[in-house]
Amino acid sequence: MPNPKKIVSEQTFLQSFKLEELSEANFRLISMAKEAALKAYAPYSGFRVGVALMLENGEIFQANNQENVSFPVGICAERLVLGYVHANYPNLAPIKIAIAANRAAEENSQATVSPCGLCRQTINEYENKFGQPIEIFMLGPNGQVFQASGIGALLPFKFDDLNQ
Repeated sequence: MPNPKKIVSEQTFLQSFKLEELSEANFRLISMAKEAALKAYAPYSGFRVGVALMLENGEIFQANNQENVSFPVGICAERLVLGYVHANYPNLAPIKIAIAANRAAEENSQATVSPCGLCRQTINEYENKFGQPIEIFMLGPNGQVFQASGIGALLPFKFDDLNQ
């Protein structure tokens, strides 16, 4: 029988909190993500996603999903905000991102959401570029918040740098 290799991964984990248990800064970040979701352009799915991203200098940027009748042409909120901040602030590391979603038909609802595979890989790219994790907050129904200490908690077998 072959001797199995022990795989050691980076220290990442997922925690669950109630919204009211968060720090004021993290509560504000999630509130800004909720606000951004209300402005999403989602006429086809009705699923509106908003994000708020904090850079290392404390500046916060918002974005939301933008759908298109040609479905592959739309863009997720996470990739939109990461692309914008890197295009305009290429030397500032993103340190936190909050994600919130709702269904357009249910104005005050909160849908559980986490980054899709493309967004997870994009977050991984910026973690690699800056050499540090991006803390991820995902708002669910009833004020439940999931916090990932980095993308490894959501993407344990990520497609990484091919030069390593």
